[in-house]
Amino acid sequence: MALRIGCAAAPGRARDNKTGSWRVYMPVVDMEKCILCGNCILICPETAVSQKDDEILFDLDFCKGCGVCARECPGEAITMIQEEK
Repeated sequence: MALRIGCAAAPGRARDNKTGSWRVYMPVVDMEKCILCGNCILICPETAVSQKDDEILFDLDFCKGCGVCARECPGEAITMIQEEK
């Protein structure tokens, strides 16, 4: 597959490559503050956020620590903390 200029991978292929190994910050959710609006799920560029029942889950194998979920959370329930390796 040839890559086009400006693209790192073909659309829909993020799940083929784990990105979590080079993450510096990781998201932590405070479910007491979470309003379960789904913004974090919709905005995540790696589809690394999901919801199961009344809990928000982060797939840290694919989260790259960009912090978009934390910035877009209206309840300020997500905090980016420095990852310890």
